[in-house]
Amino acid sequence: MKQIFTAKTVDEAKALAAKEFNVDAEKIAFTVLEEPKKGLFGLKGEAKVEAEYEKSKPEVAADYIVSVMTAMGFESPYVEISEIEGGSLLEIKGEGVEGIIGRRGETLDSLQYLASLVANRSDKNYYRIATDCCGFRAKRKVQLEELAKKMVAKSKRIGRTVALEPMNPYERRIIHAAVSEIENATSRSVGEEPYRKVLISSTEHSEYRGRRNGDRNDRKGGRRNGRRREDFKARSLDISSSFEKDYKKPKPEDEMGAGLYSKIEF
Repeated sequence: MKQIFTAKTVDEAKALAAKEFNVDAEKIAFTVLEEPKKGLFGLKGEAKVEAEYEKSKPEVAADYIVSVMTAMGFESPYVEISEIEGGSLLEIKGEGVEGIIGRRGETLDSLQYLASLVANRSDKNYYRIATDCCGFRAKRKVQLEELAKKMVAKSKRIGRTVALEPMNPYERRIIHAAVSEIENATSRSVGEEPYRKVLISSTEHSEYRGRRNGDRNDRKGGRRNGRRREDFKARSLDISSSFEKDYKKPKPEDEMGAGLYSKIEF
């Protein structure tokens, strides 16, 4: 971005540029085109400087978010930028901005995705852009962790794998992390975006069901019936024989090594 500014002095012209770009003058590259000339009664003419300033990627993303929200009817939204691992977090603030969150954060996620595209269109070096509003991300994380615990308990109670509704990679990682902290429970992701979802299983129900079926067979004394029940048990627990067999390979975005805010993703 280049722009020419004129004022009585070079310093005043530089100050005008800093105010226009809303950044410190030290971040702007200046080229002095004209200086006031010294005359008998002081300086004559005006100073003219060319100011060049390239916005950073998070600044570009923040400007985009503000422009979109303004067009949507939000009054005076603004964005505070802070650094996170591998990128920046853009905190959306202002009166009534919670309306941009949407159902389960879907609108906020979409805005983040678009802002990331805008910020990264200039080169191939990806820069992570994450958005938040009114502390939604932290609240949602708590909700998902509670959901993971409930689904693990359900899996153990019914003795079967349970499936969650489709989620984005960020939310799936929260579920995986929560399940990994629970004894005798595992989780994995299956399917393709945007319908990719988490399956939660108990690693203890297989042995329990075997003992339960064995006790019933012993009481009835029916070896034939026992074999049938064992065959049925094997079929019902062979989850890999269903559609999940097509999705054995883990997806890169579901690896636990990724940070809390990831490349979109979101």
